[in-house]
Formats: sequence, C-alpha cells, structure tokens
Amino acid sequence: MDGRIRGLSSMATRLILAELAEDIRVVHGMPVRFDSAGGVEIARRVREGTEADVLVLADDALAELASEGHLLGGTVRPLWTSQVVAAVPAGSPVPAFGSESDLRAALLAAGRIAYSTGPSGTALIELITRLQLADTLRGRLVQAPPGVPVGSLLASGEADLALQQHSELMDLPGVVVIGPLPGETAISSTFGGAVLASSNAPHRAREVLDILGSDTASEVARAKGMRAFGTQD
Repeated sequence: MDGRIRGLSSMATRLILAELAEDIRVVHGMPVRFDSAGGVEIARRVREGTEADVLVLADDALAELASEGHLLGGTVRPLWTSQVVAAVPAGSPVPAFGSESDLRAALLAAGRIAYSTGPSGTALIELITRLQLADTLRGRLVQAPPGVPVGSLLASGEADLALQQHSELMDLPGVVVIGPLPGETAISSTFGGAVLASSNAPHRAREVLDILGSDTASEVARAKGMRAFGTQD
C-alpha cells in the first residue's frame, strides 16, 4: 500500500472530487484518488469487494449499500444536492422553460430526448409517466450508456433535448443549458459519502469525508453545479 486514500464515486460528482482530491493532497498532506464511473457500476464494484476507502454516491444507492453491510456504521452523511436541468445542442433554438406547459411543449417537440441511467434518469421516467406522456415519448427516449455524459449525445447530434444533473451538463462543448425543470416538475438528487466497511484506513477515510463536508468543499461543489445539502440557491 502507498498510503493513498482511494475513493469511488458516480460520474455526477467526478469533477468536484477531482478538484477536492488535489486540495486535500496540497493542504492536508493526504494523497487521495477518486475513481468515477456510472453509479450502478460503482455499486457493483463495492458489492464485489473492490478495495477502496471512501464512497460518494446518490443517497438511495448509499442507503442500499449500508443496509447490506458494505459501509462503516455511522459514517453515511449527505454532502451535496444537484438539480436536473434541460439542455439543447448549441446553435439550436432554446425553448421557453418557465412553466410545466413549457416543459411539456419542449418534450413533445423534441425528436430524441436523452437521459441517464442514474437517479436523474429514474426520476425523469417517473415524471414523464406522471405527465401522462410515457406512451407518446416512448420511442423518442435515448438512454446514455452508464458513465457516458448525456450531453455528449447532444453534441454528437444523437439527441435534441437532454435532461441530467447540472454538474454533468454544464460547460460541455456543443451544449447549451436551458435551466432547471420548472415548478413542481423540478427534480433534485442528493449525493452523500461514507467510509467503506472494508477500508484499511478508516480513520483517515473519516478525515477525508469530513473535508468533503466542509465549507471549502461546498464552494467547489457550487462552482460545479451543486449546492451543499440543506442550503438553498
């Protein structure tokens, strides 16, 4: 072992954790590396016993892994909240998006709608069902493969409208973010962290988790499209 704390995370928090890992190394003298992939893939790795210390995932996935005994008791904590936003390819018309009727119109006008395999994708399908558009849109929905940014389907011309976590759509080339889903259709996901029960360095892993919950980490998260859990924009 090289003394490095290893973390696992879903793609939604990848950029946040990359910046924080460097800060932890420079400021706190602890080398940290986060490996990021689709949330389903990361959960599979944990269940299969991949060696790691800190885990950052959507709260529902953390709860499942905790119930299965994969996380150290008392370490699960919420960190950041992310809104689902809509985006279109750069250069295409930007639809109105201020009301539920605007959202319905945008969905119905889109030839192909990209969404993710993560929690935002699950919530989107539930929303489309609630809006009674499931049958109408069934043939237009394009699910990005695990770990693939939904925005890449916009940039490549494979979709006309995309909905995903803001952190995964912002600042992508060829993509214009319209904004969060309006009113009661808004979707948000909470991402949390925990120490893995199999960690070889649980004390230092707890220190890293504390840093992820700090004000400094909150500032980094906000710059990357999320906000600290329990705060408002």
